[in-house]
Amino acid sequence: MAGFFSKIKGSLKRKEYDDDDMVEDNEEYVELDTGRGSEAGQKIIVKPFVLEDFTDIKPILDSLREGNTICLVNIRPLKEKDLIELKRAINKLKKTTDAIEGDIAGFSDDYIVITPSFAQIYRAKGSTAEIKNDEE
Repeated sequence: MAGFFSKIKGSLKRKEYDDDDMVEDNEEYVELDTGRGSEAGQKIIVKPFVLEDFTDIKPILDSLREGNTICLVNIRPLKEKDLIELKRAINKLKKTTDAIEGDIAGFSDDYIVITPSFAQIYRAKGSTAEIKNDEE
């Protein structure tokens, strides 16, 4: 591991800025991207939702747009109440998921899972877990 950092360190040279002139110094350094560290330290939230009505998708969409929430949605109440509204809600969720480059899939008959772009849902071969485009 020390050899890896030595190679990186050897390939970079420290640059100092003096007024308007750029002066090159013989000291070496490694530049760290501190902006990415705060993003990497951000916790991922797995949040359950219950879809009882079409209007219940708003908090789900808001959580997805935040970018750090994996949503587990119980669709059973809306499924028993109104299948047309359920399809409409799933289409809206799918469009938003596509817009944020996330992933959406169903598991069991009563739940769907929606993930942001950093996560992918595992699908076994021959599985019917994927929400298909023919539901649109």
